[in-house]
Amino acid sequence: MMNAAIQTNIARLQIMKAKVLAALRKGENYELKTELNSEYRERRKEAVRRVIANMTVGKDVSGLFTDVLKNMHTDDLEIKKLIYLYLINYAKTQPDLVILAINTFVKDAEDSNPLIRALAIRTMGCLHVQEVLDYLCNPLSKCLKDANPYVRKTAVMCVAKVFDLDANVAEENGLVDAVRAALSDSNTMVVSNAVSSLAEMNEMSPQHNVWRLESQSISKLLTAVNECVEWGQIAILEALADYTPKDEKEAENICERVLPRLQHANGSVVLTTVRLLLRYESFVRRADLLARFSKKMVPPLVTLLSSEPEIQYVALRNINIILQRHPRLLSKEIHVFFCRYNDPIYVKYEKLGILVRICSERNTETLLNELKEYAKEVDVEFVHHAILAISRVGIRYESAAKKAIGTLTELVETKVDHVVQDVMVAVAEILRHYPGKFEAVVPTLCEYIDYMAEPQAKASFIWMLGEYSEQVKNISSILNSHIESFMEEEDASVHLAIINSAVKFFVKQPQKGQTLVLKALKTATEKCANPDVRDRAYIYWRLMSADPNAARAVVLADKLPVEPVSVDLSPALLKELICELGRVSSVLQKPGSTFVYKSMEKAGVPLDSSGMGQDDAGDSEDGAPGASAAADGGAIVGGAGTTTAGEPELLISF
Repeated sequence: MMNAAIQTNIARLQIMKAKVLAALRKGENYELKTELNSEYRERRKEAVRRVIANMTVGKDVSGLFTDVLKNMHTDDLEIKKLIYLYLINYAKTQPDLVILAINTFVKDAEDSNPLIRALAIRTMGCLHVQEVLDYLCNPLSKCLKDANPYVRKTAVMCVAKVFDLDANVAEENGLVDAVRAALSDSNTMVVSNAVSSLAEMNEMSPQHNVWRLESQSISKLLTAVNECVEWGQIAILEALADYTPKDEKEAENICERVLPRLQHANGSVVLTTVRLLLRYESFVRRADLLARFSKKMVPPLVTLLSSEPEIQYVALRNINIILQRHPRLLSKEIHVFFCRYNDPIYVKYEKLGILVRICSERNTETLLNELKEYAKEVDVEFVHHAILAISRVGIRYESAAKKAIGTLTELVETKVDHVVQDVMVAVAEILRHYPGKFEAVVPTLCEYIDYMAEPQAKASFIWMLGEYSEQVKNISSILNSHIESFMEEEDASVHLAIINSAVKFFVKQPQKGQTLVLKALKTATEKCANPDVRDRAYIYWRLMSADPNAARAVVLADKLPVEPVSVDLSPALLKELICELGRVSSVLQKPGSTFVYKSMEKAGVPLDSSGMGQDDAGDSEDGAPGASAAADGGAIVGGAGTTTAGEPELLISF
C-alpha cells in the first residue's frame, strides 16, 4: 500500500513538473504572441510597447518578427514608429522576412502625412539590408523632390545610407546628383543635411569623388549657416573649414561672414568656428584682420568656462591646443582660469596647465600667490601638480625664479610630508635650470630632512647637498647618515645620488670628504646588487685613483642648464589637431585615425597598419556630426576592438 501511494505521488509530481516546464517554455514571448494577435486594438498596442521595452533591455524578441509585422497596417503613428524601430533592430537577422514589410513601406512613403513619409524613408534606409535596396530607390527619388522640406531633409540623409550599402546603385539612380542639387534648396535645413550627407559619402568612398566644395556654392552656404539649427551650422562650418579659398579676398570674406557664429550658445559651434578661423590664418595676410579675429575668439572661449564641468573640460582641452598656436591669446584672462573650490579634479588639472602656459612676466607674482594657496589644499595629487606648476613658472621666467623659490620655502615650513617632498623636487629643478644661483636656499631645506620618504625627493635633496656642499655646515654628518642607510634604500636613483654627492664633496673638500667617499664607494661596490650603481662606483674609484685632476675636471665640469620636459605637442600633431578642433580628437589630443573606425573597417576590411582609420563623423537625423565634442548631451558609443595583430584596443565607433 505504501509503495503504491509513493508511486502515485511521484506520478503527480512528474505531471506538475511537465506543466510547469510547459508554462516556462511559453514564457512571456508566448503571452506577447497571443496579445499581438488579439482582436482588440488596445491590447495589440500595449503588446507592441512591451515588445520594444523587452528589446530595449536586451531580451531576445526576434521570434515575434512575423507577429509584429502583422501590426504594421495601422494609422497610429506611435505604433508605427515602434514597429519600425523593431524592424531596424532585427532586419539583419531576418532579412528575408523584411521583404514582407516592403509594400507597407512603399505605401507609407506616399502617405498624405509628411511625418509618415519621412518615417518610412528613414526606416528603409536604416534597415541596411541589400534585399530592400531595389524597392527603396523609387520612393527615395520621389521624396527627394517632395514638397515638404522635412521629407526632403530626411531623404538626403537616406541617400548616404544607400551609398554606404551600394555606391553604384546610388549613382546610377541619380540619388547622389539629387543630393548635390539639394545644396541649392530654398530650405536651410535641407541644405545643411545635404552638406552632411555629401561629406559622409566622400569619407565612405574617396575614390568616387562625390563632392568637392566649389566657390560657386560658398555664398549659398554662408547664407544658410545663419539660419540653420546648431547641428546644421556645424555641418556647414566643417565643410567650409576643409575648403581651400581660391584667393586672400575670398578667405577674408568667409572669415568675416562666420564671425557671428562665435556668439552661439552651443560650444561645438563655437569651437568649429574657431577651427575655421585658425585654418584660414595661412590665407589671410593682413595683420590687422588677424588681430581682430584673434580678439573676437577670446570672449566665446572664456564663456565656455562657465558651462557644466564636462563642457569646461572639453573647452579647456581645446583651449590648450589653441594656446600652443597663439600663446598670448588669453594672457589677459588669467583670472578666469583660477581654480574654484567646487571644480572637479580633472578640470583643476587642466586649468593648472593653462595657467602656466598663459602667464607672463607681469602677472607671475599673482599666479605664484594663487598656486601657493592651491599647495595648501588637502588633495595630495592636486598639491603635487600645484607645486610642480610653481617650479615651471620659476623655470620659464628668470625674473620669477626668486619669487618661486621664496614661495616654495614658505611651503616647506608647513612641515607636511608630501608638501616637503614635492618642494624638494621642485627646488632641485629650478637649481638645475639656474646653476650657481639661489644656492642660499639649500641650508634651509636641510632642516626638513626628516620629512622625506619618497625616493625622488631624497635623490633631489642629496643632489643639492653634493652640488652646493660648501653651503651646508653639517654636510659630513648628513651624507654619513645616508651612507649608513645605503642598503636600506631600494631605489637606484637614491644610491646614485649618494655616490655622486660623496664624490663631489671629496673633490671640493678632500680632507673632510676622503673618509666619506671611500665608505660610499666601498659600500656600493661590495654590497649593492644593482649593476648600474656598482659600475658608477667603480668608474669614480678608478678615475680618482688614476688621475685626481682629471676626476676633478669631470666631476666639477660646467653643466648646461637643464631644460624642463616639454609638454607641447609636436608641430605635426598640433597642425592635425587644429584641423580637428571641437572633436573627440582634440579632447584625447591624438589624431582621429588612431581610435575611430572607418566605414570600410566596420564592414570587415582589415585595418591599415598605420592607424585605425580616419575620423568618421557620424550624423544624426538632422545632420548632427557625431564626432563633434562639446555637444549638449551627445553620447559616444565605445567598445573594445581588435587590431590586425590581435591585440585588444579601445575604439570609438560612430
